[in-house]
Amino acid sequence: MKTVVPKLRFPEFREEGEWKETILGAVCEIKNGKSNVQDHIENGKYPLFDRSEIVKASNNYLFNCEAVILPGEGVRFIPKYYVGKFDLHQRAYALKNFSCFGKFVYYLLLAHHDLMALKAVKSTVLSLRLPILKQFSIIIPKLVIEQQKIADCLSSIDDLITLTANKIEALKAHKKGLMQQLFPAEGEKVPAMRFPEFRGAGEWKEKTLKEVVSYENGKAHESEISETGKYIVVNSKYISTEGKIKKFTNNALSVADKNDILMVLSDLPNGRAIAKCFIVDIPNLYVVNQRICKLTPHSVVSLFLYYSIDRNPYFLSFDDGVKQTNLKKEEVLRCPILLPEKMIEQQKIAGCLSSLDNLIAALSQKLDALKTHKKGLMQQLFPDMNDIVWLKKRSHLQT
Repeated sequence: MKTVVPKLRFPEFREEGEWKETILGAVCEIKNGKSNVQDHIENGKYPLFDRSEIVKASNNYLFNCEAVILPGEGVRFIPKYYVGKFDLHQRAYALKNFSCFGKFVYYLLLAHHDLMALKAVKSTVLSLRLPILKQFSIIIPKLVIEQQKIADCLSSIDDLITLTANKIEALKAHKKGLMQQLFPAEGEKVPAMRFPEFRGAGEWKEKTLKEVVSYENGKAHESEISETGKYIVVNSKYISTEGKIKKFTNNALSVADKNDILMVLSDLPNGRAIAKCFIVDIPNLYVVNQRICKLTPHSVVSLFLYYSIDRNPYFLSFDDGVKQTNLKKEEVLRCPILLPEKMIEQQKIAGCLSSLDNLIAALSQKLDALKTHKKGLMQQLFPDMNDIVWLKKRSHLQT
């Protein structure tokens, strides 16, 4: 016989029976905020939770409690959990004074936030009205201790996710600072920090990119995209997402070789993709799309050159913040670069930075795995919300 219980349950609660159906308004108090956009200030003392998913700042606070924050407008209604003093937009909600375990409610709503969008009123933007929110159906275990056990389990994974994300950001900051030391500052010909064996090797030499690479523009592959294609199409989206968003093709109009550097030539104003580079690690796997250029290095260590030109300030200076930036071949090849005369020094610098990138990549994979694990675990720890429909039908038949 079908019952309303999760697929995965802690052993000590397996005999505690079905979860019970109730409504959100029955397990907590739900309050609107009062603030508007103009109440946002820079460097405010308290968080101001906006009507969407944005957190701003305020010097005022409306609440001082444990609360689940819900945006009142938007596309997704993703909750936040907060304890302390905070301000709240008038079209956002604070769920507080729980009769059950508050953090459990947070994870419950996080697991089923997509259902909020289905209940929201469809106008210019999706709007989550207070009466709808109060009547929102939920299923909870009868024992508070079981609610707490579920919340603690998911909270421990969140702690690991936060710790891993913080490590990644710390490593990225370390890499940025290291690059500032390993490459000469503007107007200088010697870096501030140099490996001991190269400290007497003299000044770095200034060259243009034209002197050390062969240049080729990419070709249009978008018209022949195939899910089972042999080649990965390197476009601006592929480079800017570091390979997370990819397309495939069997049409090899411009194949990249190992150690080629592929660079984004076109981006919107203030975009984060312009001049972002990708260094090819496997031959005959990638094809170069239009608005991407292929740079084939010679007389320079490819990986060193990659670190020298990736988002180089010279290229970023072409972005006026108003119109789309389109780098031309001659502009790319005029880029000034500084090179240590000995290629072994270039290799040493590139190897140092590459080891950091490998560590960042490994931690990023771990972070993705933790997020995937958490998502799967939430699907197991909470019953399917469709079971509410079945529960109501059964209750109706019994009466």
